[in-house]
Amino acid sequence: MWSGAAAAAARTVSPPPHATTSLTGRRGAGRPSTVSVRAGGGGLMDFVGGDLVKPDLGRWLDDVEEHKALAIYPPHEGGYEGRYLNRLRYQGYYFLDLSARGLGDPESTLTKIHPVCPPSLGRQPVARWYFPPEVDYRLSLLHPDAKGLIVWVYEAKVLSKAELQFLAMLPDLRPKVRVIAECGNWRKFIWKPLKQISGLEPDPDAEE
Repeated sequence: MWSGAAAAAARTVSPPPHATTSLTGRRGAGRPSTVSVRAGGGGLMDFVGGDLVKPDLGRWLDDVEEHKALAIYPPHEGGYEGRYLNRLRYQGYYFLDLSARGLGDPESTLTKIHPVCPPSLGRQPVARWYFPPEVDYRLSLLHPDAKGLIVWVYEAKVLSKAELQFLAMLPDLRPKVRVIAECGNWRKFIWKPLKQISGLEPDPDAEE
């Protein structure tokens, strides 16, 4: 609940819905000009708070199990995706967090033994180290009672279409894996099947 001072400040700063404000100024020595600014009305979530009410968590879990790979679009300010991440954790999933920047070839990094070259300072010889596949290695360490592994990819908007297609098909190659890829931002937390975003399946919204 807001205190009396906070509520009074909010009433002072925020214009009422659909209010019209006139701004008057001068252009040099000419006649004064007036500009009208119309304020739009706020929705219910603007007053309640977008992080307090999440009636779509049940649909979120159903879509993760149905599509197995989702492209998410959280708000720019961040923090909202934590509610959805925790709900998956409560279901028994473990997480592998990766950043798309510097990921390299997703197929090699996630499912094959892949080389990694450490940075050379100029005087050392160029070395090459080999690492096990990230997904297979994590799957081998899962608890027997674990429901599966969530591969959560940050900044997936920098990936190419072919790389997104591989991530979309990864659950078909590894049945216990689910993929969540952050492909952009939106005003509220939304998601779509990754196969539609990558072009493997037709997007009904694009067709409309």
